Amino acid sequence: MTNKIAFQGELGAYSHEACADNYPDLEPLPCRTFEDVIDAVNSGRAELAMLPVENSTYGRVADIHRLLPSSGLHIIGEAFTRVRICLMVNPGVKLQDLEKVRAHLVLLPQAASFLAENGIKGEAAADSAGAAAELVESGDKTAGVLASEIAAQIYGLDVLARDIEDHGHNTTRFLVMSPKSKLEKRGSHGMMTSFVFRVRNLPAALYKAMGGFATNGVNMTKLESYMVGGHFTATQFYADIEGHPDDENVKRALEELDYFTSEINILGTYPRAPERDT
Repeated sequence: MTNKIAFQGELGAYSHEACADNYPDLEPLPCRTFEDVIDAVNSGRAELAMLPVENSTYGRVADIHRLLPSSGLHIIGEAFTRVRICLMVNPGVKLQDLEKVRAHLVLLPQAASFLAENGIKGEAAADSAGAAAELVESGDKTAGVLASEIAAQIYGLDVLARDIEDHGHNTTRFLVMSPKSKLEKRGSHGMMTSFVFRVRNLPAALYKAMGGFATNGVNMTKLESYMVGGHFTATQFYADIEGHPDDENVKRALEELDYFTSEINILGTYPRAPERDT
């Protein structure tokens, strides 16, 4: 057992923060891409993977749904991390000294109001935590970085402002993945099941397939479609539902779904996170 958890990005990324908050006993293993995260677990270099799947402000994380079905991994948990944006600078730099800040392209619009109020230009970076490391190396006194507070702690930067995001609800949902299903007992807040499926080429097939969840009282919290194989007519759906496949109502709903689909792939059944209630 490696006692490591892999994530995409540099040390100090929000994915790193999710690892530290939820698995403090595991050593974080930074990876360059999502594919590298999956490979780290499949190769045995890491025990678990922490992968972002959606953000309350930005929406779906690109590529994740495409990668999950073929990853060879199972979803064993979910984690919700509040995206608290900090403005960090090299030691001694004041707010009035700043001309620009660097951050991931997704992060900049989430702090647009603060930047506009202070006349600071935003500049896109490949990775916010990586930008923090680069800021230290450059010694620049006119630039700052928007990132998590853990990044400031790691790279020795001063935090000039905290919680500068425009929306107080800004949260990222992560999926925790493992080579094997580790479900030993049901979660105290209920269970979630995630799966992908393709409907048969029948009129109103999706409508009919979804009917089983409604008639059996199964709450579907997420349903998204995306193309597969580069074809506009080949559509796959990703879904999250509340419940366990062994629950009688979920079992009946999945049986009805199977009738109208050509393929169903259950990605994991895992404890429902308590954050869903808040």
